[in-house]
Amino acid sequence: MARQKPTTTTPLSSSAPAPNRTLILDNGAHTLKAGFSTPTTTDREPNAATDSHTIPNTIARSHRDKRTYIGPELADCADFGELAFRRPVERGYIVNWESEKAVWERSLFGFEGRGEGAVLACEPQETSLVLTEAPNAPAVLQRNADEMVFEEFGFGGLFRTTAPALCAYAPSPFPSTASSSPSGLPLECLLVIDAGHSHTTITPLYHGRPLHTACRRLEVGGKTITNQLKELISQRTFDVRREDWLVGEIKEDVCYVSQSFNQDLEKVWRGGRYDQRSSTNDGSSNNDIVVDYVLPDYETIKRGYPRPHDAGVNVRNRALGIGTGAGGRREHILTIGNERFVAPEILFTPSDIGMQSEGLCGTVLQALNTLPSAALREAFLANVVVVGGASLMPGLVGRLEAELRSTVDEAVLVRVARAGDPVKYAWLGGARMARNEEVMREVVVTRGEYFEQGDLWVRRKFAGKVGR
Repeated sequence: MARQKPTTTTPLSSSAPAPNRTLILDNGAHTLKAGFSTPTTTDREPNAATDSHTIPNTIARSHRDKRTYIGPELADCADFGELAFRRPVERGYIVNWESEKAVWERSLFGFEGRGEGAVLACEPQETSLVLTEAPNAPAVLQRNADEMVFEEFGFGGLFRTTAPALCAYAPSPFPSTASSSPSGLPLECLLVIDAGHSHTTITPLYHGRPLHTACRRLEVGGKTITNQLKELISQRTFDVRREDWLVGEIKEDVCYVSQSFNQDLEKVWRGGRYDQRSSTNDGSSNNDIVVDYVLPDYETIKRGYPRPHDAGVNVRNRALGIGTGAGGRREHILTIGNERFVAPEILFTPSDIGMQSEGLCGTVLQALNTLPSAALREAFLANVVVVGGASLMPGLVGRLEAELRSTVDEAVLVRVARAGDPVKYAWLGGARMARNEEVMREVVVTRGEYFEQGDLWVRRKFAGKVGR
């Protein structure tokens, strides 16, 4: 059942206050992070694990059961083989509002047929929306977002901001500053590295405000790494170019960022035609890198899993035509070696795939070098926070910190930390900000103000060029 547009029977007044109930929506390219926060909830701090929902931001079409899954309906899918995805967000921007509207309707509002707890019961007229967007978004896309929020869905208020800006309101991941960040107030100095699905952004924040001239963007994200892993596996074993979901799970389960790329390559090198070997020069085994990945069949195995590599068992069972699983069940095994760290390496060396761009460390230094003073650069280097789904790969934080240390003076303090929940870190910051009524009155634009002042005034307001 389609949702009807809201109708207004009474004149809208710009002096009417924004609703107290606030919906924080981190509108990511891969998933939505959504949940409510109200200023009256003062008995406890917001909890990202229990107060927010992670919802796929996609429309998926299955070539096997011929069904279409929209947003949260993807949880009902039993066979993820050969799923075709259409995502409303591309390169960080909402470019298909028809698809995004369908995902929102099934995620944020009551929708017939959904189970209890599957969606948020949101009443737009009684709710203010905190909506995230990519840094430096084009004005036409900002105008489209404002129109959809106020005219299509009829929200009572809106604060449109970037996801990194909300991170300044989240608890600091550094123990020395965690106790000095009260709810509702931003951290003084923070450099946010958001390694998301479609790209990675570097955003310096000063008292919660982004320094736009220093913001940088690296066109490598989780999707790029997944595509690179698909190419590597397809070239060496069998074609998985249509298995986006499967390769994404393989990446999450086994990929890591190497701390010494050349040494890891040496470990898995098996030699040439006349100098084959099964171990490294120092006699150590390479089994700590090479793993066997048991592929799902979506009947008995719903999700694949890695296990230690055993070449002898796999070859013998394949020759005998018997299974390798429990009860003699035939398992499909994918042996993964240097693909585990070669695919994520493009985050630090994009030239490996032909991109004329600096890696993650170089892009961070580019952002810092635009700052006016050395003291400010040192303050940001001491407060680097990594968020986003791609930051969950083991070794990323350690590699970044090591490369940054090697480029600055030894006396400069370099601290790099990953947020406790890097996927929901921006949502948590927005939930903490929404508890401060004074801050919300300053930043939220009401529906009455939108219709009275116009969309240009709204964009200037969110850009900080119009005072209350």
